[in-house]
Amino acid sequence: MYEAPDRYKRLTAARLPGGESLGLTNQVGDDDGSSPLRDIQLISRGQLAVFFSAANIVAMLCVCAALWPNVSAIYLAPWAAGVIGANLLATKFAQTQAITHVGRSGRNVPALHMKGDVVGRAIVWLSLPLYLFPSLGPSDQIVVASLTAAVGTAAVGLIMIPTCATVWLSAFVAGLTVELFLGRSSIPFQHMLGAVFTLGLAVLGVLSIARWAFEQLKTNADIGSQSESASLLLQEYEQRGVGWLWQIDADNRVTYISSRMTALLNRPSAQILGHSLPSLLGGHAELGRVLLHKQAFTSLEMELGTARGTRWISIAGDPIIDTAGRFEGFRGVGSDITEVRQTQERLTHLANVDVLSGLPNRGRVRQLLGEALRAATVGNVPCAIMFLDLDGFKPVNDTFGHPKGDAVLQAVAKRLCDEVAGDGHVGRMGGDEFAIVIPDAQSRRKIEGLADRIIRSIAQPYMIDQTEIMIGVSIGCAFGPIDGATVDDLILKADLALYEAKGAGRGMAKYFSSELQSEQEDRVRLESDLRQAIALKQFHLLFQPLVSAKSQKLVGFEALIRWNHPQRGLVPPFVFIPVAEESGLMPTIGDWVIEEACRAVATWPEPLTLAINISPKQMIQPALPNIVSQALARHKVPANRLELEVTEGVFIGDNGATLDVLRRLRSLGVGIALDDFGTGYSSIGYLNKAVFHKLKIDGSFVREAGTRPENVAIIQSIVQLAKSFRMSVTAEGVETAQDFERMRELGCDTIQGYLFGRPLSYARASEMAHGLSAKQKLAG
Repeated sequence: MYEAPDRYKRLTAARLPGGESLGLTNQVGDDDGSSPLRDIQLISRGQLAVFFSAANIVAMLCVCAALWPNVSAIYLAPWAAGVIGANLLATKFAQTQAITHVGRSGRNVPALHMKGDVVGRAIVWLSLPLYLFPSLGPSDQIVVASLTAAVGTAAVGLIMIPTCATVWLSAFVAGLTVELFLGRSSIPFQHMLGAVFTLGLAVLGVLSIARWAFEQLKTNADIGSQSESASLLLQEYEQRGVGWLWQIDADNRVTYISSRMTALLNRPSAQILGHSLPSLLGGHAELGRVLLHKQAFTSLEMELGTARGTRWISIAGDPIIDTAGRFEGFRGVGSDITEVRQTQERLTHLANVDVLSGLPNRGRVRQLLGEALRAATVGNVPCAIMFLDLDGFKPVNDTFGHPKGDAVLQAVAKRLCDEVAGDGHVGRMGGDEFAIVIPDAQSRRKIEGLADRIIRSIAQPYMIDQTEIMIGVSIGCAFGPIDGATVDDLILKADLALYEAKGAGRGMAKYFSSELQSEQEDRVRLESDLRQAIALKQFHLLFQPLVSAKSQKLVGFEALIRWNHPQRGLVPPFVFIPVAEESGLMPTIGDWVIEEACRAVATWPEPLTLAINISPKQMIQPALPNIVSQALARHKVPANRLELEVTEGVFIGDNGATLDVLRRLRSLGVGIALDDFGTGYSSIGYLNKAVFHKLKIDGSFVREAGTRPENVAIIQSIVQLAKSFRMSVTAEGVETAQDFERMRELGCDTIQGYLFGRPLSYARASEMAHGLSAKQKLAG
């Protein structure tokens, strides 16, 4: 018996290029060649060809049997042979075409050929009944008409090809109509009605079945397409190693699992099927929980121990619900995400680590501090954060270059890690700043001991490429949640403590206290008041006399800024000047001092000079020489009557830019004095730059010269050094006659101190200046 090819099942999955199901069309054969639906119709035609032919032949035999007594064999025999031959030949062709004319390589069978086949067989079968019908008796006519109606029902064999079924039915409806018309006078009406009913029922039945068949074909095509596509995708998913498939029953027992997963678990499938999935995957609690809820889940990641080591997998699943709504288990997919997770961990590591030192970076330090702070809050065990700032590191970069500076930072990082060990986490905040997070800071003595060890360790020399480098470190520490309940608050408190440590002389550790908080709040208010003081002109200048050591005559003044605050009263310069420098207000204040100094000295007689102090923050301004020049011009003051005093701090940083500004100032004709000489570390190297005309000896040397012989030797050396560079020398802080005599004997040119007067108001200084001028005129 003929059987359809195996590919018949796959053909229902086909879709048109536009995505439409092929089940939506009933056209067989077209000029475009092969189509899956046409193949299905050809196959079904071949399968039903025997039934269709048998129905035709049996009906033919019934006609022959009914007409045999009354009709000559001369008519019946050829007709019977024609019907049998036509049907056998058509059956053979249909079955052959069902094999050779399907698929992409199959030859096309035009729809007209299949319709012609049906029309031909209908004509052959109807030829004799229509030819003999007028000559038949009434009883024979009734039999022939009934069999003609019955043969129309053979269209059931053509339901998969609706056009052919329609042609067949149309032919037999026409044939029956002709027969009944010819026998209208001899066939009783009731017999006519029976034949019409039979054929009409056949027409309705066949067309209904054909419509249902096509609906089924459409549904099968849709479902088959989805199933085939899903099957191909899942096969691709597994074969390409993207992931694996799994399925479990309602008791979480494995009913299916991909070979990739059996290989990962290093177990044969027999040891996996029927076993609990959660237990196979290491008893993962989260997996058990989601399976218990019987809800869909995605991206559930879990760690899995395998023969290849620890692996990470991700699984997703959907519940299986039958048509009755009963839960039957889960099916889903999984994948090995070990490489992805390792990549993520590497990226996370890079995002959280300082590249130079290998330590946690600022962001990671904040995370570690947040974790320690939460644990401290829950466990009632305080944590600590230390902020470390290297002392003297910037000159290392400036002097030895950044490569050696980086090597020093790496060495510092190693020493810090060695000292902290397992007691905390060391991180680099950036530049020369480090931080240490200590989760257990219950023992303050232990924290203080750690800070002391760190200070001693960092202070040890560093040998970098046979170069010995020395630096130090200042530490600020705060405890959480005692000093701060949030990460930002605790960092702020540690930063305040560090600021205090650096301000107290560096190389030490300071711990946050409420006093520091008060100082910080006062500093913020002081900064705000400073901004208002500039606008409200609350500053004024005082003038301290400068006296010639030889003649004890007034030679000039030093202008000293003062701030008389409405509520605070007189605010000392050493209080507000650092705040002004840090807040960026110093250039504005410095410009005001230059303007007021030029205005004052313009009212005094020549050759009195006026010295003003220039902040390092001003000295880095390229516009400073222009500001000085314009102020001198506005008040018509000769440049040699203005003297600018700078400290050795101006040489920290960009020395080239600083020297350029100093040379431009000197070219204006103003004097430049190096103030507080001997208290710094770098001034001697700049004395030969031809920018200074005076050295000022710090008052601490002067006041202690009477009790410390080494101070006398230092002053003698400074004087000799100045003379060798053709500079004059001023001694500050002279308060007694003995100090005066000593400084004069040591060779100082100018004396400044309370012995000759405290800082005076502009009015008093003007009286002194004009009084000296009057005496000089009288003496002349």
